Amino acid sequence: MKKLLLFLAVAAFVACQSQVEKPDFVRVEDGHFVRNGQPYYFVGTNFWYGAILASEGQGGNRDRLEKELDEMKRMGIDNLRILVGSDGERGVKTKVEPTLQIKPGVYNDTILAGLDYLLMEMAERKMVAVLYLNNSWEWSGGYGYYLEQAGAGKQPRPDDVGYPAFMEAMSKYATNEKAHQLFYDYIRFILGRTNQYTGIKYIDDPAIMSWQIGNEPRAFSKEALPAFEKWLAEASALIRSLDPNHLISIGSEGAWGCEGDYDCYERICADKNIDYCNVHLWPYNWGWAKPDSLIEHLPIACKNTKEYIDRHLAICDKLNKPLVMEEFGYPRDGFKFTLDTPTKGRDGYYKYVFSLVADNAEQGGRFAGCNFWGWGGFAKPQHEQWQVGDDYTNDPAQEAQGLNSVFSTDTTTLSVVREQVERMHRVTF
Repeated sequence: MKKLLLFLAVAAFVACQSQVEKPDFVRVEDGHFVRNGQPYYFVGTNFWYGAILASEGQGGNRDRLEKELDEMKRMGIDNLRILVGSDGERGVKTKVEPTLQIKPGVYNDTILAGLDYLLMEMAERKMVAVLYLNNSWEWSGGYGYYLEQAGAGKQPRPDDVGYPAFMEAMSKYATNEKAHQLFYDYIRFILGRTNQYTGIKYIDDPAIMSWQIGNEPRAFSKEALPAFEKWLAEASALIRSLDPNHLISIGSEGAWGCEGDYDCYERICADKNIDYCNVHLWPYNWGWAKPDSLIEHLPIACKNTKEYIDRHLAICDKLNKPLVMEEFGYPRDGFKFTLDTPTKGRDGYYKYVFSLVADNAEQGGRFAGCNFWGWGGFAKPQHEQWQVGDDYTNDPAQEAQGLNSVFSTDTTTLSVVREQVERMHRVTF
């Protein structure tokens, strides 16, 4: 009997130790993020090209990947928002390549292996990933790809027809059931994957913080909002049926991505399968700051930012869900793109946004984190317009390289980031 009791005690101790040592999934409890039993407030970044960089094929560079991850970890950045993969054919100007989903049911194993490797390396550094599965914009395929594959014909691209005509075409996605079913098949495939390096099923991997339906999903018209809401609800329900462990998020810009309809934003965030809320903020893109007066327009950009955040935080308080500002950026001074251009305007905007997050965190609020856009790290842009063979920055192929990326040489911006990391750590610990 004594031996049995001793055995049971040892077994219980080992089980307890194993549970303590095993990283926990990021969860939401009473409207707040929790990680490993502790409140989780974070400073993160966007690193959309991570899976490509982690591959061994076109665009792959594992030495650079590990160097980038080490640098981010050293700075205290532990939350990376990453594109699962691009869709469709290669060789299309202003689109990311190589692509993962070549056509329905046909996948690039090299990119899948890259995503596996990336998650393994992130887990070793105790970093977590927010993985987005779709995109309303052209730069990774997304809506346009699914419409084409559903038989809607060749879809326009903004660099050919302009954004108004592009957005009008993309508004058809919300009501195209065949396009949705093709996307759902993709969800089933990705969530059913097992990491070839670790042997861990994706649905069991704590290195993943959240599955995200898409990057800035939009209805693109007020008339399409009901169908848009229905699609998001179906997608989140499917993800939840496949994966009970991970958080689910939308990837929304906020009301800006809901045709200005705050009630729509509240409804999509209130869905029982959506665990937390997102907003994005782009003062230049949204007309709050002008290319020739970025520093002069900083005060109005900050004022509008606070008003936008406060209005969304009120919705989060009502829903009892955390809020993450997972995209925000500000161009380099003078709207120039070279790495030696000062970033006084950007530094000021980052500092202001960070202060909003940290002030809220210190009060135990629901504004839980932010992912700046984005990590360019050690990249050396070769051309203003990205070309195959160039280093990946965090500026996608349709944008000027250097427009919004933060590089390792941007010492003043990185100093602002480090100050925020230190402040957030004081809040958490």
